[in-house]
Amino acid sequence: MDPIDVHLLRELEQGLPFVVAPFEEIGKRLGISEEEVLERVRRLRDAGIIRKFRARIDQRKVGITANALVAWRPAGSGNADIGKLLAAFPSVTHCYERRPVPGRWEYTHYTVHHGYSMDTVQEEVHAIAEQTGCQEYAILFSTREFKRVPNVRMRENGGGVS
Repeated sequence: MDPIDVHLLRELEQGLPFVVAPFEEIGKRLGISEEEVLERVRRLRDAGIIRKFRARIDQRKVGITANALVAWRPAGSGNADIGKLLAAFPSVTHCYERRPVPGRWEYTHYTVHHGYSMDTVQEEVHAIAEQTGCQEYAILFSTREFKRVPNVRMRENGGGVS
């Protein structure tokens, strides 16, 4: 890495500028062309310095205000593939399997949903329940959003683009 790569990584950590040509804008800040920015990003990715390049959208600014975690309790033990079924639905952004807490919390699968209204999310979840046959579920809507911060591990390692 050279000093321009270091400055490029610092720029990328701040997020892409919200303009038509974000890499061109970053290039202007660094005194290089858009093509050179893109080539350096590719090289840094190929070298494993940048592992992922992804967007994070401020959901509330685009109107997505209904965020829910749905806990699922599949009936019987014949639902070994329920996680794959749940994860396949377009409205599911995350899907997890966890051990239940016998006698206290019997849910084993969890999905995350985001929507423009609570009604929309509830309708999507009900449709998933009908299609999968998993009728025992609890919808837990977020009531408050806390500040999101970059991954601490990335900061400690001198990076923010993972």
